[in-house]
Amino acid sequence: MDFGVFSILPDMSADPAVVARRAEELGFESYWVPDHTILPVNYSDKYPGVAPNRPDPDYLWKMPDPLMMLMRAAAVTDTIKLGTGIILVPERNPLLMAKLVATLDHASRGRFLMGIGAGWNREECEILGGDFDRRWGQTKDHVLAMKELWTKDESEYHGKYAEFPPVKCFPKPYKKPHPPILLGGFTAKLVFKRIAEWGDGWLPVVQSVEQFAEGIDKLKRAADDARRNYDELSKTVFSGAGQWRKEEEVRALEAAGAERIVYWLPEGPLDVILDEMEKIATEML
Repeated sequence: MDFGVFSILPDMSADPAVVARRAEELGFESYWVPDHTILPVNYSDKYPGVAPNRPDPDYLWKMPDPLMMLMRAAAVTDTIKLGTGIILVPERNPLLMAKLVATLDHASRGRFLMGIGAGWNREECEILGGDFDRRWGQTKDHVLAMKELWTKDESEYHGKYAEFPPVKCFPKPYKKPHPPILLGGFTAKLVFKRIAEWGDGWLPVVQSVEQFAEGIDKLKRAADDARRNYDELSKTVFSGAGQWRKEEEVRALEAAGAERIVYWLPEGPLDVILDEMEKIATEML
């Protein structure tokens, strides 16, 4: 079992260069950051990560760009993997995103893990050019286009949401054929089908070991249906605050098929974040 950490607000008060370097020193396998380019002042859907009748957290509109923050972390580390948990694919131009991802992966010598999602906020998605009602179809189109850009010297793509003639796009990712594409989600009906057909792993937030095991069963069936080798798909579990901190929980997750647990670090000053990370390392590593 590998263990990573997730920094919910990796701004300069929680400097990714400091946090990721210390995480590497402590023995964590990976360092993860989230994504929201903007958040509208007025929007219709409640953030799914909070309880009913609670306000949406301020960190949603304070997040710096994840790829730039991971590049900062990459510059001062050597071995720790660097992940997005998650990056919102429909809200970015696929050619620009392919370039940025390849640059980060090239510079970090293949350490990037591309956790992706399609978003929950209609207004945010639409302001940034996404087709919210068909955002997963758009996500698939963008991912397939990026794979062309990452793997061919001369690339072209003709899809509904991504369309370009033959182009040259360099550098190519260090990781071959490209960084792993990890899909978040549990409740979406087609998430396991998507992973099996064009993804490389599962990256859920779940409430219990039983819920994770249920998802693993669905992923195995989807892999069989797609004639995909299930063992080639990675399985990561993200934690909520205080979750998965008991040894028996970790053993149960591992028995169910988990290969990595990523622990949620708190907001706050750098010393608070580092102190919590030290506690997790002492308990779990």
